[in-house]
Amino acid sequence: MIFTTITNKLGGYWGLRQKGKYSKNAFTRKFAGFLLRRFQHETGSYLPFNNQIAGPINFLHGPYGVYISGDAVIGKNCSIYHQVTIGSNMLVDSKGLGSPTIGDNCLIGAGAKIIGKVTIGNNCRIGANCVVSTDVPDNAIVVLGKSVIIQKENLENKIYRQGIGGWGYMEDGVFQLEKNPEILKKLDER
Repeated sequence: MIFTTITNKLGGYWGLRQKGKYSKNAFTRKFAGFLLRRFQHETGSYLPFNNQIAGPINFLHGPYGVYISGDAVIGKNCSIYHQVTIGSNMLVDSKGLGSPTIGDNCLIGAGAKIIGKVTIGNNCRIGANCVVSTDVPDNAIVVLGKSVIIQKENLENKIYRQGIGGWGYMEDGVFQLEKNPEILKKLDER
């Protein structure tokens, strides 16, 4: 856990993030990126520099298993427990194509998942293991409820990402470029 110790000495994830994003010294930025990758490996987390975070995040049990999408927006004074995912939805036939926006002073419980282009208001609490895929108003609490099963006739679970040559998805271990103009338009508008 040497990189976790080094990261903590440099001010934790937030301190390392500030050095990696805003240092005028190229070596400092690259070294911070190197430390971040090693820190993420040790903690099983994904905490990129390219998302928008207004202030330090309080990782109540450390960042173990925490995944934050590079396109996510997080307000200030948020507290996040372990095993939380704040992730993008890249399923083009989904209503929630995009990444979450989380307000100020939110608490996100262990194992919670906030997926897609949803907005979580200010001063919200997301309970442990909740899956949030719809907007949550200010000062609200989200708790786990009974599962709802939605049967569809046919679903394609293509997860889109940008690769060399444009938008595409993996199929049988090979990156396939998307050719459908309607789908490409949706991906570009997200």
